[in-house]
Amino acid sequence: MEIPAVFRVPEAIFYGRGSSGKVGAEAALRGKNALIISDQIMDQLGYVSECRTYLQEACVKSEVYLGVASEPTDKYVAEALALFQDKQCDLVISVGGGSCIDTAKAIAVIAANGGYIGDYMGGKKLAQNAPVPHIAIPTTAGTGSEATDVTVITNSSNDVKMMIKQPAFMPSVAIVDPLLTISSPKNVTSATGVDALSHAIEAYLSKKAHPMTDTMAISAMKLIAANILTAYNDGENVDAREAMSLGSLQAGMAFSNASVCLVHGMSRPIGAIFHVPHGVSNAMLLPAVLEFSQEACVDRLAEIGRIFQPDNESLTKEEAAEIAVQSVKDLCLKLNIPNLRGWGIDEEAFRNAVGKMAADAIDSGSPGNNPRVPTQSELEELYHICYEYQFSSETEKV
Repeated sequence: MEIPAVFRVPEAIFYGRGSSGKVGAEAALRGKNALIISDQIMDQLGYVSECRTYLQEACVKSEVYLGVASEPTDKYVAEALALFQDKQCDLVISVGGGSCIDTAKAIAVIAANGGYIGDYMGGKKLAQNAPVPHIAIPTTAGTGSEATDVTVITNSSNDVKMMIKQPAFMPSVAIVDPLLTISSPKNVTSATGVDALSHAIEAYLSKKAHPMTDTMAISAMKLIAANILTAYNDGENVDAREAMSLGSLQAGMAFSNASVCLVHGMSRPIGAIFHVPHGVSNAMLLPAVLEFSQEACVDRLAEIGRIFQPDNESLTKEEAAEIAVQSVKDLCLKLNIPNLRGWGIDEEAFRNAVGKMAADAIDSGSPGNNPRVPTQSELEELYHICYEYQFSSETEKV
């Protein structure tokens, strides 16, 4: 019997310029005392105080946790959960990038269901109780975490990024205000933008893709392909920022329901061991993984190629697929995406970690969704290729 497709999204999504002003009214519908999960940069930019003002106007009290200083870890979750419980909060609000949102997702579930966040990995522990309400407010156009039922938390004892997916981790409300992304510097704009593109591409290529996810993935790819360079080169361009925010949101909805593939499977161990931000590591890997997968997904890659070059109607599907790969390579070059060596990862340390990274990637399950599923040895070789990969504008493959 065929398994029915599913499409889960937050119960409410607010999108558009100035939509962050909705947080007070939405919070008042769901609680009386909110814990805001954010970081020092968001606090310095004034986004946290602005959120607290909106909450105060709606008669909602608030406490603040600003300890998210890197990719989310179980230590951040434990610290924030202790504050949530000590201050008797009944609502979580995340303000920031994917790290803040993923941390808040973990708190929302554990506060209502107990246990350690790692208990929920692989479905070993299922959330029986409804999570604490969570309002997610992204300040980057990249992770799409505001619209996914996935959280990725690093186990600090073994340097493994725990990818945890259950419906309970879906935020109650997503508020996507593109004005909050204008403060993103160029390196964040590029990394998170390619991260969003990788979400859309992997959702479209995934073995679990279905018509609803395809619709969102295609729309996201069109928006991102047309606007990412403008957002990168002219960060004050609100139209480009708005398009990127919408593309990121749609890509998040797509991959949450279709699952990600090999890029994400390989990316998590790099982040866990070498502390490379998630968006950066995804961007580093995407072109090489597309080359690896190309022969197994020519038809779908061809459709992606036609998104990048819509006016070239005479292409064969093989030519269009090649354009998809080459377009992503060119984009990474123009966005100054580094390879793993260029990021500063020590070569000897990297080579010593390749075996563990490949095993951890396979264990995550994501590579199994890829059109071409790698063996352990193929995965190790792909890591080596990615270490010195050149995002050249030449047509020859590296």
